[in-house]
Amino acid sequence: MLIRLGYVAMSTVVKNASPSKTMTATNFSKLLDREAAIRKLQRIGAENLHNTLRLLKHNRAHDIMVFRFSSRFIPLIGHEMLGDWDPIPALSAEFEELGSYAKQNNMRVSFHPDHFTVLSTARKDVLQKSVEDLERHSAMLNAMGLGMEAMCNIHVGGSYGDKIKSAKRFVQNFTAMRIPIQRRITLENDDKTFNALETLEIAEEVGAPMVLDVHHHTVNNNGEDAVELWPRIQETWLTRARLHLDETSSSLPPKIHVSSPKGETEPRSHADYVEVGPLYNFLKAIAPITPNLDIMIEAKMKDSALFKLMEDLKEQEGVTALDEASLQL
Repeated sequence: MLIRLGYVAMSTVVKNASPSKTMTATNFSKLLDREAAIRKLQRIGAENLHNTLRLLKHNRAHDIMVFRFSSRFIPLIGHEMLGDWDPIPALSAEFEELGSYAKQNNMRVSFHPDHFTVLSTARKDVLQKSVEDLERHSAMLNAMGLGMEAMCNIHVGGSYGDKIKSAKRFVQNFTAMRIPIQRRITLENDDKTFNALETLEIAEEVGAPMVLDVHHHTVNNNGEDAVELWPRIQETWLTRARLHLDETSSSLPPKIHVSSPKGETEPRSHADYVEVGPLYNFLKAIAPITPNLDIMIEAKMKDSALFKLMEDLKEQEGVTALDEASLQL
């Protein structure tokens, strides 16, 4: 099994390279010249995109081919006080440069909209904002010139007192969205509500690939074994390619999320680094049926956690390091 490691949004190694510098709504409202205030937001957005490009160059230097973009590129985008403001065209050159670099270096990039983006909601206003948020994420990927291999990962959402009805609402709301938005979405099990099996069943119904979060599964399951679920989870990635006749997705490896609990009193919180033992056992179990796998590390120490995990995995039986961020098991 060929394994590639990636990390989320920010680097602990590259200094002064935040991809999510912001301006609060309060500070924006204090600026009397609205046009000047909007230009300031766009300048911050341009800086965030430039810093993200710096991170991609850092990643390339260390063979890191899997990366999650920050969802906070552009401050206050979608905020009610800014109405229909669309800054993406004004930042087209920055988006294009970022996407070109990712494509030229065969990097797998993605987004993970925040927890306010939920399709299981019964509230029309929340649903509308959620769909608009997914549309914006897709628009940014389009502005980068990236195909359907660049995806947006979301959770199913809340159960709102009735998990069965919420699941049905999710399916209805998902399938009501524009097809190009549906094709960009992966579904991930969460740590409190929709567990791996429940998320898998929904993913199979709507034809979306599933991202297994191993840590979430550990703290939220009904006794299911992640290894036993894996053949079906892996199949969701192949199903997506067949459904859409998508050549770029047909060779896209399944992706999982990994992290470790912060401690016994905070089992759901993420630790600074990833404990190698549980992950290695899972990888060893699925290796015989999994040719390729991408791993998104959600540890607090970001790329430093990636480098440490690589060192720890290299010490395990049957593991061969191929470069600084990929290995063969």
